[in-house]
Amino acid sequence: MIHKHIDYYKRYIKTDIAAGLVVFLVALPLCLGIAMASGAPLFSGIIAGIIGGVVVSWLSGSQLSVSGPAAGLTVIILNAIEQLGSYSGFLVCVTLAGVIQILLGYLRAGVIGAFFPSAVIKGMLSAIGLILIIKQLPHAVGYDKHFEADDSYMDETAAESFQDIFDAFSFMSPGAALITLGAILILILWETRLLQRISLVKLMPGQLVAVIWGIGFNAIALEWFPDLAVTSSHLVSLPISENLSDFADLFILPDFSFLNQPEVYTIAITLAIIGSLETLLSLEAVDKLDPLKRIAPTNRELKAQGVGNMLSGLIGGLPITAVVVRSSANINAGGRTRIASFVHGIFLLLSILFITQILNMIPLACLAAILLQTGYKLAKPQLFQAMYQQGWNQFLPFIFTVVIILTTDLLQGVVIGIIIGLLFVMKSNYLESITLESGSEYDTLSLNKDVSFLNKALLRKLLNRVQENSTLVIDASKAQFIDHDIKETLVDFLKTAADDNITVKMCGFDEHQVPGAKHGGG
Repeated sequence: MIHKHIDYYKRYIKTDIAAGLVVFLVALPLCLGIAMASGAPLFSGIIAGIIGGVVVSWLSGSQLSVSGPAAGLTVIILNAIEQLGSYSGFLVCVTLAGVIQILLGYLRAGVIGAFFPSAVIKGMLSAIGLILIIKQLPHAVGYDKHFEADDSYMDETAAESFQDIFDAFSFMSPGAALITLGAILILILWETRLLQRISLVKLMPGQLVAVIWGIGFNAIALEWFPDLAVTSSHLVSLPISENLSDFADLFILPDFSFLNQPEVYTIAITLAIIGSLETLLSLEAVDKLDPLKRIAPTNRELKAQGVGNMLSGLIGGLPITAVVVRSSANINAGGRTRIASFVHGIFLLLSILFITQILNMIPLACLAAILLQTGYKLAKPQLFQAMYQQGWNQFLPFIFTVVIILTTDLLQGVVIGIIIGLLFVMKSNYLESITLESGSEYDTLSLNKDVSFLNKALLRKLLNRVQENSTLVIDASKAQFIDHDIKETLVDFLKTAADDNITVKMCGFDEHQVPGAKHGGG
């Protein structure tokens, strides 16, 4: 059995190592950028990426999924750090979230994704995309009112951030703005069909090229155009370690004294649920993209993510989820087994050990450009248009989720948005459970799906619409369950129908379900 597994991995080893290198080049700027957007130390993003690659890849049941810090959690992290006032305190939440995910895995909660309406999920991700854009615009133009090296805590809500955007454009750095514009242009052009035909372009991720552009521009500016050069406060600032002892000192440990604060548990549960949801959605997408058509076990994935988050929280890393961008980059680069994800984690570890000085040459404007593109992809105008075209039942939960997250406390906004979205879906199901259609010869009252006492008011409303001197067919053939209150309401209607000269025929009912009914088709 072991030899069979070894042979399986050996078959794809060359393409997997190459794919792992590509995923590393995509992941490195994203790990740094997501940490920056989360208001966390930049090193925390690298830690999460390393654990996602080195540990989670082997625990997961998916051969192609890549785990690491996710853009979808930035809003929650940002608000949680502000709420607790301590990054060490937040790490306790990450550790607890990992424990909760392991429990969810053992409770076989891998089906959790099916209980969240897709309109709400899309609304949540769109709101996060818009917040990413709002938050990164000041960084994109070199405005640093709230930036303090790698311990940046941006403590305002999305709505209040608009003022910062106006201020930022008044005090912008021309060099940072040029780097951002160049990086965005590269990211857009890199995805065009024309450039994607070139084999070298396929191998080089656009994010890496954008970073190289930023480093190159700043090096030239420092030499020949000092006024356009980006200052050290606008560059990545990772701690440099001279030896392994120094490296070990870089890790931040959780402050477990925060366990006596109730907010810690709320944040941990939210991280666990949203993180699990994002992981399961990513897993579903990766299974569809898998050339070998393998299906990953969802409960095992929750356990793997739980262990990953526990470890990440214990040593100072951001929360981890399975992520679509890195997973799809893995598949496109030829990755076929978990070796590719593992290799990307090893490369991340080597980068922080040996090339920290090069990483510290990256302008923050490059990371801002990458996050602006990520935000745009999450909140594309075409998505809003598509949701509107799907009708109000889909559009209202979607737009409510977006607006609530943007205008309220971000942590609570995600939860409230999901609750309101669920209420809309429940309302939709309520209205569809009983329908009345008018025909030329007779009217048809259809009982669809399960009809409970909650539908009694709707049933009475529809029965009151039936005209005098008409024929009504009550069709229960599609109903799997009919509540006693509904049957009672139908019996009461049958008793008074004759007074209005209404002929009632019943379809799909048991002979003894509704006494006094005439059974048969209409």
